[in-house]
Amino acid sequence: MALWGPDSSGPCSRGPLEEAGAAAEEREAPAAEAAAAVAVPLDEEEDDGRGLLRWDGFSAWLHCVCVVGFDLELGQAVEVIYPQHSKLTDKEKTNICYLSFPDSNSGCLGDTQFCFRFRQSSGRRVSLHCFLDQFDKDLPVYLKKDPAYFYGYVYFRQVRDKTLKRGYFQKSLVLISKLPYIHFFHTVLKQIAPEYFEKSKPYLEAACNDVDRWPAPVPGKTLYLPIMGVVMKVRIPTCHDKPGTTQIVQVADTHISVVLSTVHEVDLFRCFFPVFFHSQMLWELVLLGEPLVVMAPSPSESSETVLALVNCISPLKYFSDFRPYFTIHDSEFKEYTTRTQAPPSVILGVTNPFFAKTLQHWPHIIRIGDLKPAGEIPKQVKVKKLKNLKTLDSKPGVYTSYKPYLNRDEEIIKQLQKGVQQKRPSEAQSVILRRYFLELTQSFIIPLERYVASLMPLQKSISPWKSPPQLRQFLPEEFMKTLEKTGPQLTSRIKGDWIGLYRHFLKSPNFDGWFKTRRKEMTQKLEALHLEALCKEVRELHVCVILTFIGGKKR
Repeated sequence: MALWGPDSSGPCSRGPLEEAGAAAEEREAPAAEAAAAVAVPLDEEEDDGRGLLRWDGFSAWLHCVCVVGFDLELGQAVEVIYPQHSKLTDKEKTNICYLSFPDSNSGCLGDTQFCFRFRQSSGRRVSLHCFLDQFDKDLPVYLKKDPAYFYGYVYFRQVRDKTLKRGYFQKSLVLISKLPYIHFFHTVLKQIAPEYFEKSKPYLEAACNDVDRWPAPVPGKTLYLPIMGVVMKVRIPTCHDKPGTTQIVQVADTHISVVLSTVHEVDLFRCFFPVFFHSQMLWELVLLGEPLVVMAPSPSESSETVLALVNCISPLKYFSDFRPYFTIHDSEFKEYTTRTQAPPSVILGVTNPFFAKTLQHWPHIIRIGDLKPAGEIPKQVKVKKLKNLKTLDSKPGVYTSYKPYLNRDEEIIKQLQKGVQQKRPSEAQSVILRRYFLELTQSFIIPLERYVASLMPLQKSISPWKSPPQLRQFLPEEFMKTLEKTGPQLTSRIKGDWIGLYRHFLKSPNFDGWFKTRRKEMTQKLEALHLEALCKEVRELHVCVILTFIGGKKR
């Protein structure tokens, strides 16, 4: 798997990997020490005593922090970039400006949080934070950083203010990061954004100093992260964790202010609630990498729903592009709205009514209303033909001509309906829905994993006197024949055209990305086994030479 570190244009002075890993371990302070940690400003080049230069710790988590305000003459504008040495191209700044504010029609009064994702400008300098590659290697595939994209985590405030010409205070605090830790960064913003809007720049500098002193984001370690008097306890998952489980221990501790059971997951049931009768069909569309548009009333609903869709095929990684919040000002707008070619494999979250007309040629559109806590069972929304989609004011539903390959699982629908009737908390409903999606994905992927494992050469074919053997070729028809005895029917109760679903999947970007990843892992394993055999042969040869030499001396 390709490895990369977060981008940073600040000074880099990492020592060898072993030193960096040791430093990360030393920095995993007890909760009490973390709570007492105080950010002391450092000179730009000063060593902080942990072998790290100024802003090295910060760069492990964030690329930069931006403040976006509204200027009557310029419109949205980046007012602050912190740390000041952080590099953003003009194109990246423009994208951040437009993506950090809700569309004017959203009417988001008060405080709003959402997430966006945008393409990194080409030609950016490669990061020198090599030691972070080691941490990325241990992450689950769906949490690995994408070298081509940044995430933006937004806390937007809009309140009436008669002292301003426009009559409103409008400002966004935005965290720009390579890390897809949605829940974690939204929690960080909840801690610092309200205070920042009151206290301004000195408060932001102090918060960034705290982040710069955080331990590195090492997968599998329980981390204590102090931020402006609050201590957050988190654990980043590893690729060795059992899917669907949380490893962080909920222990009462007076020093810990916030305990996060997840760093990346969203409230799955809340997001699927408006269309949960079609959850299984949406799972198929995401699995197959079909072009999807989510039309929502605000960036919060838009981004949460897109992220929930991407998350529903976990532990598989969604290898196509996805934009939790997409606007008409986005630099990729023309690329995604052209009618001269088929829509690309991407999931777009939009709020502007203009998209109802512009994206009407897209094959699958989800229209949702406000994501509010559900007090009653939603009416069963029928799948509608795309011709019925006139404006964003259309009724909530799924607009598509797609016919699912699998029969709908009525059991999960009844289980969730019962939960609504019994007023089961949304968190509990999300656990049920997440487990259902996990079992569905695992039932689908296990036969593929089993077949791909059979492409590995036998260990006895590895010889130190020959080049490493090659993996056998993936043959779709050969794989299809294995499904009769070892297909998903062994682990799933759902009936339907599984063969048709597999045929479609094998042509999708998700299969391409998954197989390339598996092939690279297996090739590396073969090379390691070959090197091991070579070392063993050299050792034996070395022993023979020594024995021969000793025998010759005795004679």
